[in-house]
Amino acid sequence: MGDYDDDTAFLGQTGPYFWTTFFLLNTVFVSTGFNGFYIVFIGASPEHRCLIPDVNLTAAWREAIIPVTLADGHQAHSQCRRYKLDVIRNLSEQGLAPGRDVNLTGLEQEGCLDGWSYSKDIYQANIVTEWDLVCDDQWKVPFASSTLFVGYLLGSLISGQLSDRFGRKKIVFISLAAQCISIILQSFSQSWRMFCITFLFVGASQISLYISAFVLGTEMLTKTLRVVFTTLGAFLFYCIGYMMLPWIAYGIREWRTLLAVLSATTVVYIPLWWFIPESPRWLITQGRMAEAEAIVRDAARRNGVEPPLVIFRRSESLHPGKTYTMLDVLRSKNLRCITLMCLVLWMATNVGYFGLSLNTSNLSGNPFMNCFLSATTEVPAYVLSTWLLKKCARRALLSTFLFIGGGVLLLIQFIPAHLEYVALALEMAGKFGFTMAFSIVYIYTAEIYPTVLRNVGMGMCSSAARIGSITAPYVIYLGTYDKVLPYILMGSLTIASSVVNFFLPETLNRDLPETLDQMQECQGLCSGPKKKKCVENGGSGHPAKQHEAKCDTA
Repeated sequence: MGDYDDDTAFLGQTGPYFWTTFFLLNTVFVSTGFNGFYIVFIGASPEHRCLIPDVNLTAAWREAIIPVTLADGHQAHSQCRRYKLDVIRNLSEQGLAPGRDVNLTGLEQEGCLDGWSYSKDIYQANIVTEWDLVCDDQWKVPFASSTLFVGYLLGSLISGQLSDRFGRKKIVFISLAAQCISIILQSFSQSWRMFCITFLFVGASQISLYISAFVLGTEMLTKTLRVVFTTLGAFLFYCIGYMMLPWIAYGIREWRTLLAVLSATTVVYIPLWWFIPESPRWLITQGRMAEAEAIVRDAARRNGVEPPLVIFRRSESLHPGKTYTMLDVLRSKNLRCITLMCLVLWMATNVGYFGLSLNTSNLSGNPFMNCFLSATTEVPAYVLSTWLLKKCARRALLSTFLFIGGGVLLLIQFIPAHLEYVALALEMAGKFGFTMAFSIVYIYTAEIYPTVLRNVGMGMCSSAARIGSITAPYVIYLGTYDKVLPYILMGSLTIASSVVNFFLPETLNRDLPETLDQMQECQGLCSGPKKKKCVENGGSGHPAKQHEAKCDTA
């Protein structure tokens, strides 16, 4: 086939057809926004203490049975221990008063043998209160969060192959249906294990939906709208969904009902089946020329232009070049060093981004407002990064925002406890920095790798990103031992990655490399004499390819 963009140039760069497709596809990303972080609320741990059964205790002893401990520099009632019930009952029956007649510090303690009582000031019910995921079982909450990101990893590995075989549009709507069914099944979970298994499918279907919709938009839109779609549109509509989540959760405090409502929102996407067409590019690769032409002629009608008699012209068959694999990355010292540094960058960025996103329920103040603020900080970050990428050097830009994101997190440990709003502002500044880095690292990495290895390199980096997101819940879990430990770990890792980034080559105002021979060398210890190597050109250096590489692994 000839060049698709040239063959369809008569449609123009904008018009009713392209704008309608742009907005309809972007609405799909709203669902990925509010379905991605509901674990923040349904997995939050409310105030709790040992449940005291209905036994004969005086009011004084019923209050004193819970030991007072030191937590984060403040005295508070223990959440996991109580004084031994039989001993307290005997002392109460003898008429002794706690503190006056009995020294409480010498009394024997025991665990919460009768369960826990939970505060309902914020959450009426969630998975923590239903399955007692506290104290010795507290680790089950970050494990459940990690299953979502394991699903992301699995979904990102199979979604591309499925959409290549069955079509972009079909996989978008199959993923929507799978996401809806997975969430509704999750709302009926009868155990923590069932919740985790269904959460795995939620993650797989959600990332499959994101990637398939991203690819569909990239292939259908013109060059002008494609850039806006891939660098701004999808991210902003994702943020809209993310910002909607805390208000939905604020109105629905019971977790099963919340999941049922979130699942039901998928129904609004059913009519889109009749308005979003299949990708003509994909149809052409499948030899379905008549269907592709019908879609393009409909686009011409809606844009008010006259299509030519023959839209797609045939040309000489193209001979495919060499197929590259991950093994090719290991054969060159320069490639090994660049890939290793990119893996560190992607992992550190994802640990910080998802760590801060999942931590909003642990911050001081209203958890719903904290989540909303965390989502809101992403909007200016995406807009600003899109603008800066047109003018600024990628290496300095990425290192700057990684340093900002990590630096403010390291400052949080020095903020006095009574200045909680200062600590909150610093965390939001850190989220802004990580979001900026998150959006920059995609396009920077795509510009570093040559066309023949771009998909392979981006795929490896995407896998490292998933590993980072899987570990993020456990980084936040460290806060149960020391409140500032997650900030120190995320901040240190990010600062280190900002330094590593300086050894990568600069890509601003440079043509996209097409072959290994055209690839730039990294700086510092890994640099060395460049080895001449003849490689067959395996693809185009067109800027659109950069975005296609991004969307295949987003």
